[in-house]
Amino acid sequence: MTDINTILGITGKEQEQTQEEEKQFTVGILGIGLIGGSFAKAYHAAGHKVLADDSDKQMLAFAKISGAVDGELTRENYKDCDLILICVYPQASIDFLNQEGPYIGEHPIVIDCCGTKRVLTTAGMDAAEKYGFTFVGGHPMAGTQYAGFKHAKKDMYKGAPMVIVPPRRDDITLLMRIKELLAPCGFKGITVTYADKHDKMIAFTSQLAHVVSSAYIKSPTAGAHKGFSAGSYKDMTRVAWLNPEMWSELFIENKDYLLHEIDTLMKNITDIREALAAEDREGLIKLLEEGKNCKKEIDGSVR
Repeated sequence: MTDINTILGITGKEQEQTQEEEKQFTVGILGIGLIGGSFAKAYHAAGHKVLADDSDKQMLAFAKISGAVDGELTRENYKDCDLILICVYPQASIDFLNQEGPYIGEHPIVIDCCGTKRVLTTAGMDAAEKYGFTFVGGHPMAGTQYAGFKHAKKDMYKGAPMVIVPPRRDDITLLMRIKELLAPCGFKGITVTYADKHDKMIAFTSQLAHVVSSAYIKSPTAGAHKGFSAGSYKDMTRVAWLNPEMWSELFIENKDYLLHEIDTLMKNITDIREALAAEDREGLIKLLEEGKNCKKEIDGSVR
């Protein structure tokens, strides 16, 4: 995983100069829920033209009335877009690429925004080769526990990482174009990686957290927590507010890496349970100390 500025050889000062030289774009967005809606608001706030489409036509109409969307994204205007962002579920993204691919044209850069990359990136690259457009896998590493356009924010991506999986890591012209097109969103950095590496990392950093949060909140004790909980409870349960349809699709697509992380977690929990059941205080201290040291080593000692 490499930062795009490292690949391009751009310094911090040059990065600031690049941001100051932003051009005006036409951006097409498929799906204007939390992710797509936040992109729409970000590009609109930066003065760019935003075209969008969504299966929920009432929400699309609301997005137009709110001013975040300038017009509808259609087969007739795909080719006018500089960037097309696909912000729907993985299978719906694949269906769009296969069905609409013949109408996209050579000009737009097409970036999907799904939470897994192997299946979708393979399908996207195949469709791009077949129909002659440019496809890049993508994953904006930002969001909230809430869904829908009404929760979308123009600054949601400001200071957040963006992960991309380009067809070639040495295509400097393409990487420069991607960096330019994403600049209005305010991403802190753009990481260039491979689909397999992304999915392996995301199984731990995101998917496992959602699994644990969902399982944790199911305790019968949870209903009586008020007055007895603080930050730890809030941190552990925040992402239990998930979209079951979307996350089940992402989990199954990434089941090999996610099952490995779940098995590792279960083993670690079992070790603690066995020490507790045996009232093995020294063993328990050792296990907890190991966890503390891992956190210290990985994230630093500052508390």
